[in-house]
Amino acid sequence: MARNSILHRIKGLAVGATVLSATAIGAIMTVADAHHSFAMYNIRKTYLLTGVVTRVDPNPNHLQVFVAPLNEARDKIIRDADGELVVWAVEMDGASRAARDGITVNGFPRGTIVSVGIHPLRNGYTGGGRGESGFFKCPPETPPAPGKHCDSVAGATSHGDGVLPEPTDSMPLGGNAE
Repeated sequence: MARNSILHRIKGLAVGATVLSATAIGAIMTVADAHHSFAMYNIRKTYLLTGVVTRVDPNPNHLQVFVAPLNEARDKIIRDADGELVVWAVEMDGASRAARDGITVNGFPRGTIVSVGIHPLRNGYTGGGRGESGFFKCPPETPPAPGKHCDSVAGATSHGDGVLPEPTDSMPLGGNAE
């Protein structure tokens, strides 16, 4: 009888450990799925951003390209009231995927002119996710014509799939063209 009691307890512990392991794995998977959520972006809004690369952060999880917008005339960078650059963070895929599309630190040095469609952050900060938008690089020192984007410039290169989307809203630039 004692032997059956011990076996019964061992089976109970094994079932309990299995349930606990499954719960832990489920919790980890939920966190992993939440990491890849697009909830932080307003996917109902799309802005078109044409500007100058200030830096590229090759984070393995999500490469980011930081871009200072150009004015509509495409001849000046937007600055805030204090004279500082207004910079938008554009979140891409992971660095390895972006590299396959030709988006690297060396391929997009400071001063490179780019155009991309973004879904803005919901919290109002100057950033957004690229989503399925095309990403275009103008030839060196060749901005697009007023009101146009890099996809309209002869010699521009496309990086990854997609085209520039139609914007749903005007991009709040938050500064002055200087």
